[in-house]
Amino acid sequence: MKQVLIKIATILIAFLVLFSTFSFTVEKHYCGGFLMDISYVGDADGCNMKMDKVSSTKKNCCKDEVHQIEGQDELQQTSVDDFDFQKQQFLTSFAVSFNNLFVEIEAQNNFYKDFSPPDIWLDYQVSFQTFLI
Repeated sequence: MKQVLIKIATILIAFLVLFSTFSFTVEKHYCGGFLMDISYVGDADGCNMKMDKVSSTKKNCCKDEVHQIEGQDELQQTSVDDFDFQKQQFLTSFAVSFNNLFVEIEAQNNFYKDFSPPDIWLDYQVSFQTFLI
C-alpha cells in the first residue's frame, strides 16, 4: 500500500513539473462578432471572406485573437549552501515522524495452557433448577 501511494505521488509531482513549464497558444478567429474557429496547435482557419481592396473605407469584419499562456522558463534550483540548520532539523523530524507512522505493533497474546477454571461454590443448575435435556 505504501509503495502504491509513493508511485502515485511521484507521478503527480512529475505531471505538476511538466505542466508548470508547459506554455501554449490559443488562437481564435471571429467573423462578424461570432466565433468561427479556435485552434490550440496552429493557426486558426479563416472564414474565407476576402475584403475587396477597392472598399478600403469599410472596416474588416474579421478579427483574430491570440492568447498566449506562458509557462515557467527556469526551475528554481537550490544549492547545498542554502540548506541551513533549521531546514535540516525540520527534515530530520519530518522523516522520523513519517517513519513512525508505519511501525507495526505486535500484539502479545498470553494464552495459558494449564489454566484451571475457578472453583464454583454453588451448583447453579441445582439452585435454579435449570437442566439441559
